[in-house]
This record gives sequence, structure tokens and C-alpha cells, in this order.
Amino acid sequence: MRYLKWTLVITVVALLGSGSRDISQAAEQQGLEKSVVLVRSARQDFDYPTPWKQAAMSQGIGSGFIIAGKRILTNAHNVSNAKYIEVKKENIAKRYRSQVAFIGHDCDLAILTVDDESFFEATVPLELTGIPKVHTTVSTHGFPVGGSRISVTEGVVSRIEMDIYAHTGADSHLVIQTDAAINPGNSGGPVMQNGKVVGVAFQGIRQAENIGYLIPTTVIRHFLVDIKDGKYDGFGSLGVSLYPGLHSTSYKNYLKVPPQENGTVVVSTMMHSSVESVLQPGDIITRIDDYNIDNDGMVQIYGLTLNLAEVIETKQIGETVELTFYRQGKPMKETATVALNKSILEYARQYDHTPRYVCFAGLTFIPVTRNFLETWGRDWLTDIPYYLRYLFYNSMQLNTDRQRKEYVVLAEIMPDQVNSYADDFEDKPVESINNTTIHSLDDVYNAFEKPIDDFHIIKFMGSNRPLIIDAQEAQLRRRQILNKYHIPAETRLEENL
Repeated sequence: MRYLKWTLVITVVALLGSGSRDISQAAEQQGLEKSVVLVRSARQDFDYPTPWKQAAMSQGIGSGFIIAGKRILTNAHNVSNAKYIEVKKENIAKRYRSQVAFIGHDCDLAILTVDDESFFEATVPLELTGIPKVHTTVSTHGFPVGGSRISVTEGVVSRIEMDIYAHTGADSHLVIQTDAAINPGNSGGPVMQNGKVVGVAFQGIRQAENIGYLIPTTVIRHFLVDIKDGKYDGFGSLGVSLYPGLHSTSYKNYLKVPPQENGTVVVSTMMHSSVESVLQPGDIITRIDDYNIDNDGMVQIYGLTLNLAEVIETKQIGETVELTFYRQGKPMKETATVALNKSILEYARQYDHTPRYVCFAGLTFIPVTRNFLETWGRDWLTDIPYYLRYLFYNSMQLNTDRQRKEYVVLAEIMPDQVNSYADDFEDKPVESINNTTIHSLDDVYNAFEKPIDDFHIIKFMGSNRPLIIDAQEAQLRRRQILNKYHIPAETRLEENL
């Protein structure tokens, strides 16, 4: 059974290592009481099955820190879907109204500004430095558990690797792991080494003790460079699926790769991606820019062994990389453009956008998104209907329609005489309406303008049974249904911030 109200929980970290130091010593040494701020936000999430509604208000506490340009850097999850934000400095009672200037949900970073610039008087902007080495000590500064004073704690860097960021649940970037305990409120605070920022504390693992993560300065710098033109574009990709198949000598010989070469095999390219016309299934990428690729798809970068995706992470949207690869035994070189390359059904959670919908004859149609699927609760991946789960995992492979922009689902039925006995069709993805193939939510709205023989005929993917709605009765009942269920408008087709 789906839960109509849902809450996304982001685990935030306070790096509470065994070497905690007295706050007065650390603050006096580094002046961080003039740099670290408390971030308080009031947020209201959306109810996706009935998207004209919103969930109950909630409040959250996080941390942030001042950087050059009278800006505050914090986590995106501290201020996502926020209705109101305010910031506060240690030992000063006054709270200052703040707002989001830029937000990157894919990298869980945000820039806040403050209306009253007196907030920045006597503050000290912090500087970024490089990636800390494994087995070195870092200190985290912030307001864990919403305390009124800055806490300073220590942890040891234990691992540096690519991993999924919990905020969207899909985007993977470089993370730095520490042996740390976890407390809410510290997320967004600076992680320091030798007086400079090496990362932003942002998430932990519930199932494990003394493990916390920080966003490294490579990701932070990419974000800060990106927003220099006044907008955030995001982290790009090549839009390609890869397979470490060259570990098999037989497969390597089959693909006609020279014995001395290493690399990774192209399984597929994403439709409309920036490499769709560059790479083909069966190509073997051996080099990206000046980085050799091993049989695990890894490169040597920053003195570390990381997935080749990290080379793409160094690029902004629109920049290029040079790919060296083999095709049927022939060595080739091509230039590829880094782009967003998003799939038809995005795996990432969405924030800060009013969800779109069409409600016709009490039938509520919305795009299939992770936000909607997660309304089934904590075990949504196993509890969602089979066909939706099938689409979520395989949408890139299943979709062969180049006109498709998104999948649309009948998300909720507002019971009425016009849609009686339609319950079995709820939560099914729509294939066509009145013989119009549904490529996007806009198609739903337009298709209902063209009934066939006084009926609306709705067909669903994976089903031979159509849903039939009397067109005349639907027209007569439109206004009554909207009024009965307090639906403000029959459609909302634009994503408003």
C-alpha cells in the first residue's frame, strides 16, 4: 500500500572522532567562530500522487560557512524545498533572512546570500585547498544537533572513492570517508586541515558506526566555476554504459584488442546522448584525454585510482574530452562533448520544482519520477507495482521511441460516477489516449480534446484492457470533481520554481 505522505530523510554528519578538541582552542587558532554559521530552514515537500497538495511544514537545522564574495556555502539538502531560510552566527542572537542564490542538487551544494550585508561584518571567508591524504586528520566545524555553539571534532581520512550522494540517491561523485560518528545538524559545515577547507560534511551511513562522508574540494570547485555565468548547469557525463569485459582473454581476442592494451567495453549509448554518434556497442575505450584506462575502467588521477568518470567530473557542460578506442581491431580517436545526458526516466529525486499533472474526469496523470515511486515507503523498490519497477530499472533499454520525453502514469483516481470501476488501472503507465501515443504529459492534455465516437479510450503499457470514459459525462462532471476534491486547476503543465 502506498503512503500518501512521505518524508525524505537525509543523514547528516558530525565527525565526532576520538580526538575532539576544546572549542575555545580551535576557534582561537583558526577564527572559525567568524566563519561558520547555523542554517535554519522551513520546508514543505510535495505530495506527488495528488500534486496540487503539499505535505506538512517541517523545519531543519544545518551548518554552512562563509566563502569569498559574501556568500555562504552549505548543503543543498539543508535548503531544498525551503519556504524560508535564516542564518545565525555564534554568540549573536540575531537571525538574518537568507535565500538560495544557486543550488546543485546533483552535488548537494548550495550558495546562500543574506539581504542584510551587515551579517558579514567581522567575518572571515574560508579558503579551499586540495584533497587530504588517507590516514591524515581533519576537523569538522558546525552546529551538530542544532546546538547554539560551534562544535569542533576530529576524524581520520580512511578512504577516497566515487560514491552515490544520498540527496538525489542517484548522482555519483568523489567522496572522502572518515572514521566518524554521526549527528544531525553538522551537514554543510567545513572540514578543515591546516587552516583550509578540504571538504563539506554531508552524509553518513545509518547501518555502520563511525563512518561519515565529506564532499571534496574538487566537487566544490566545479560547482563554484559552474555558477560564475549566473546559472547552475550541473555535472555532465558521456551518456554511455561500460563493462569491464577485457579481464576475459577470450572476450578481448573476440573484440580484436591488442594484447598489450587495457580498457573498458561500451555496452550501449544513451539515446540523444552526446556520444550516440561517436561510440558504438563493442567499442573499447583505452584512453580518455591523457589518462590510460585499466580493465576495471579506472584511471590514475590526483594520485588516486578512480573511475574514469572522474575525468568527466573535471569538465564543465559543453567542454570536450578526447576518446581513444578500438573498433573491430582498428584504433580510433574522437572528440566527445560533456553533456547532462539524462535518461527518459531519471533515477534522481527532484527538488524545488512544482510537480506537473493533468486531472481529467477524476483521473490524475503525472510523469513517472522517483519522487512518485518513493511514496510507496521505505521499501519502495520492492513494493512498487511490477511494471513500474521494470521501467525504473530498464527505461533506457526499453525505450526505442525517439519522440518520447517521459513516461506518464495514472497516479490517483478521485472517485466519481464517471470513473467508477477504474481502480484496477491505477498506477499503470499510459501508452495512448484516443489513439494518440503519449510521449509526455502535454500529450495527455491534448489527447483528451479528441474523443473517439463519444468515448475516451485510454490504453496502458503491458495491458490489453483499455479504460473507457464516456466523453459527454466527463465534460459534465469536470467542474464538480474539481470542486469536490478542492483541486485548484485541471492541469499544471509547467515546472515552476
